Amino acid sequence: MVVDIHAHILVEELTQSAAPEEIWRPLVTRAHGEERIEIGGRPLTSVRQPFVDLDAILQVQEARGIQITVLSPWIALLREEADANEALRVARCLNEALARRVQQYPHRLRAFGAIPLNDPEQAARELELLMQEPGMVGVEIPARVHGDSLGHERFDPLWAAAEAIGAFVFIHPTARSDAFPGLQDYYLWNAVGNPLETTITAAQIVMTGVLERHPRLRILLAHGGGALLHLKGRLQHAWHQRPEARQRLREPPEASIHRFYFDTVTHDPNILRALIDFAGTDQVLMGSDYPFDMGLEEPVEFVRSLRLPPEQEAKILGGNAARLFNLEG
Repeated sequence: MVVDIHAHILVEELTQSAAPEEIWRPLVTRAHGEERIEIGGRPLTSVRQPFVDLDAILQVQEARGIQITVLSPWIALLREEADANEALRVARCLNEALARRVQQYPHRLRAFGAIPLNDPEQAARELELLMQEPGMVGVEIPARVHGDSLGHERFDPLWAAAEAIGAFVFIHPTARSDAFPGLQDYYLWNAVGNPLETTITAAQIVMTGVLERHPRLRILLAHGGGALLHLKGRLQHAWHQRPEARQRLREPPEASIHRFYFDTVTHDPNILRALIDFAGTDQVLMGSDYPFDMGLEEPVEFVRSLRLPPEQEAKILGGNAARLFNLEG
């Protein structure tokens, strides 16, 4: 079984065709068999494959050798800037749309849903409802909300709920060009800014003791965890050397870092091999970041290029996802 755990879809229910008066929604037009997407009046040039048409998405995935795709929302539509009621409305629209698609193709699809993180207690309740839907395996959340990294104590209700019900939490960066100074040029806001945002929030989660307090919590980090692997030694050293690094964390940081799950979207086989060596075969799951330009066009072949032992390769390509998301039956 081959499973892609990092693939996005733009659901028609959240485009301007469904509510033309809501100008924040993307506009989708079609010409010569291709989708054209605009958001805020600007073309979305980072999309390289079908993004809306589910049948076309599945055709691409099948051609790549992928049997089950775990869909997740386009992170830009999670409405971080909206108030709690608006964020809840959008999240429920996304979840209903994703659930319908999973029901349409129950043997080929699973999905991460959305929750309104503006109100973490409400988010916890919505996560519990979401996980009652067949085929929903967890929730995708942005790497920060209103400037707060996810280690902030206000998110504690979400972590407690996710641990209690066994929901996966997929942390994905927000891809904002203004997120960090100095990254506006040369596409650095994406190439560097996205993994940097994941790195910062993952480090916050570790150093604030989230994973120590919730050892059964299952968090999946996009893009191989950003630079977290390469900074684990510095975090460990800081914890030993500085009292402020130990304020909320009793165990060494590496113990918490080992609890994360990671996708394979690293673009460098040496980095992926190092990630597998550190995290262990059971903690790494194949992803593509479909349909974006910074995704892997051949995610299966990328994993196979490492020439891992067959049992390890099988786990990463789909065995881990099958076990963690109950796909084996």
